[in-house]
Amino acid sequence: MLPVARWLMRGTPYAVGAAALAAVVPWLFWFSAAIAALVTLRHGLASAMPVILAAALPSGWWWMQGDAIPLATVLLVTLMASVLRARMRWSEALIVGALAGAAMVQLGLFVPPGGAGPLLEQVRQNSAEVDRMLTEFANQGLDTERLAVLLIGGVTGLIVLVAAVACLALARSWQAGLYNPGGFRQEFHALRVAPRELAVLVVLGVIGMLLGIPALAMLSWVPLLVAGVALVHGFIGVKGMNGLWLVAFYVLLITTWPMILIVLLLAFIDSLVDFRGRLARSD
Repeated sequence: MLPVARWLMRGTPYAVGAAALAAVVPWLFWFSAAIAALVTLRHGLASAMPVILAAALPSGWWWMQGDAIPLATVLLVTLMASVLRARMRWSEALIVGALAGAAMVQLGLFVPPGGAGPLLEQVRQNSAEVDRMLTEFANQGLDTERLAVLLIGGVTGLIVLVAAVACLALARSWQAGLYNPGGFRQEFHALRVAPRELAVLVVLGVIGMLLGIPALAMLSWVPLLVAGVALVHGFIGVKGMNGLWLVAFYVLLITTWPMILIVLLLAFIDSLVDFRGRLARSD
């Protein structure tokens, strides 16, 4: 896709037109968000504003139709791109993104226009097992509609944050391919959560649980997960291992929960002991 990125960066009108067109087409919002992030990374927030608006306006129309994911992704990836450009640290951009994503969930941005009631009733009608489970929850005194709102908002917020991180990585790889070949690989392989940043994530998770902000507790571990993925990439890169190892890793990561927990644990330990730094010194 590098030739496409080169064409986009020929001038603002090219990026504006592509961002607007991609935002209008269903399921191409990620491409629109990546374009906005690329221009933000290269030229800064002020210069990228026409492209951001071109991506945000059609996405706002989708929001009016009941789909908040495109607009939320554009806003989130633009915010993270601005932080990454200013601070040059992926970990800080990811933490800011997690905080913004949690704020979106708490503000009810991802709740369906009519609330969770109609969707809940539809699920009850389609699944007798879910209906029995919800009835048991109601008998125990739980507000099933509020539970559904939290679940829908949390899962959607997680999807938006992961999509925004993927769009930011795509935009950064485009930028590196155009202006700094090989730079993204080196940057991503070195991605690591510093001890003070790890402390911030732990505090955010604890605050989320204590104050009843489940979105904050859920999304605060995403930066650590990304750091764990970067750790695996870096290890395979340093060892010169076959790319099939990465394929197997992603298959396990997507299909098994234990693999996610292992990656989180490795990233947590790496924050304290720096596996890649020790490996580089030993080599």
